[in-house]
Amino acid sequence: MRVARPSWQRACGIAVTAAFLVAALPRPFHAHEIPARVAVLAFVKPQGETLRVVARVPLESMRDVEWPLRGAGYLDLARAAPLLDEAARLWVADYIEILEDGRPLDAPRIAVVRVSLPSDRSFERWEEAVAHLAAPPLPDVEEIPWQQAMLDVSLEYRITSDRSAFSIHPALAHLGVRTTTVLRFLPPGGGERLFTYEGDPGMVPLDPRWHQASLRFVREGFGHILGGIDHLLFVLCLVIPIRRVRPLLAVVTAFTVAHSITLIAAALGFAPTALWFPPLIEALIALSIVYMALENIVAPKLRRRWLVAFAFGLVHGFGFSFALGESLQFAGRHLVASLVAFNVGVELGQVAVLAVAVPLLALLFRRAVPERMGTVILSALVAHTAWHWLTERGATLMEYSMEWPSLDATFVAGALRALMLALIAGAAIWLLDALFSPRGRRADEPASAET
Repeated sequence: MRVARPSWQRACGIAVTAAFLVAALPRPFHAHEIPARVAVLAFVKPQGETLRVVARVPLESMRDVEWPLRGAGYLDLARAAPLLDEAARLWVADYIEILEDGRPLDAPRIAVVRVSLPSDRSFERWEEAVAHLAAPPLPDVEEIPWQQAMLDVSLEYRITSDRSAFSIHPALAHLGVRTTTVLRFLPPGGGERLFTYEGDPGMVPLDPRWHQASLRFVREGFGHILGGIDHLLFVLCLVIPIRRVRPLLAVVTAFTVAHSITLIAAALGFAPTALWFPPLIEALIALSIVYMALENIVAPKLRRRWLVAFAFGLVHGFGFSFALGESLQFAGRHLVASLVAFNVGVELGQVAVLAVAVPLLALLFRRAVPERMGTVILSALVAHTAWHWLTERGATLMEYSMEWPSLDATFVAGALRALMLALIAGAAIWLLDALFSPRGRRADEPASAET
């Protein structure tokens, strides 16, 4: 005799069977995957009362468009033509925001849109790109694999004057996993300004005023120091055993002056250009943290700590320059102002960190753990972390081959630049020594005692 199963069991069985059948059904093939790498070429040119943006993007980056195909995956140009305008608006025009004197411009008119061969090189110059867009489109019989086709589009914005201050936010990072854009701005006075960046650069003033460039680089410097954990750990190691204002001021000032010297020198082309130089600096930064942490553990020498901060600050300045290198293209004609602004941002970040860290350290040493024990524990934790960085970065550095330079004019020029940098650093040390060296203090007076 069969026993009837409860209704809930039958319902569960039906649901499981239905889910299995749905999973087993054939699914449509999703051909439009996100491209791993996408290159965008673009020109921006204001002329009269019209600003033109001419751009080239890969057709495969427009993933929601079902492009009509024929034969062995070739793009059907005749049937694809009606889809081009909408694709250009949804994937390109709607993601570009332009400001004229701080005022957003209206949506652009799509003047020209066409498909191009991947072998076409007309977007290397503005005149060739414009002539290419004005030429007849490709014949419908052209055989182009749709994944290799390029979409060229010309957008026209109404403006008040071509002499206005323009800013652009080309948020085209959505086109690929990694999107690289080469943007050329052609001002009415002639010349060309080149921007090369990855992802979304935010709002970019195409011809920035000094205050616009300065504000951007203050933000970058502030964000870099807060995001650079190795720089923060070095500063923390410097100030852990310091309780007085004067030694703290000396250490922070020396570190600031030192990294400003090498940062500006690197931006002006005084830094070595060899491939091994950035890995060397990264390894030395890790070494500086290990050294300061071990010195705190063994016997902190506070009287000349500002000198140690200066020496390692020269190294950290080169590290800052690596982060700043790609951003200097957004400085326009205000290189010096941008460098100063970046330094200001770095110092503001350091001050913000110290304003939190120093009172917390004082509270920790006063209420939770004796100062000497707390210094050893914190420094040991930092040394452990930095040691792992040092071994990893050292291994990376060893992958590069370093050869003795040839004794030629290039070597002499580099040696003279290094000598000039050394003289500047020596003069800075002399000034700092005159400013911060103790005068008339007994040799046994503790520099770190609280007042």
